[in-house]
Amino acid sequence: MAVLTPIDTLVAGVADSLVAAAGGGDSFSNNGHCLFVVNNASGGAITVTFDDPNSPSPASASQFNPDVAVSVPAGARRTIGPFPPFRFNDANGRVNVTYSGVTSLTVEVLRTFTG
Repeated sequence: MAVLTPIDTLVAGVADSLVAAAGGGDSFSNNGHCLFVVNNASGGAITVTFDDPNSPSPASASQFNPDVAVSVPAGARRTIGPFPPFRFNDANGRVNVTYSGVTSLTVEVLRTFTG
């Protein structure tokens, strides 16, 4: 699993810095103002799954998986997020991401600030 470094956005814009998605998944530091960019240049759809380690299971649930799975069609690009820290951050303050495939899949994390 690779740790991705968020790119701080600017009013004037930033250049894309997409990197290859890691086969074992990726993670990134999250301040609640991060967006995850996925570019799927492969020939098939790829599912990108964001781990939710914090949502409590409903008391009577026989199955419960609050993770967020996003299907990115072949040849498409998606921007996903933001990710509320109370839901998506692990004990290290990171969001963990996995992929159904990584061939021709590139990703980046954009971080915006408010205030």
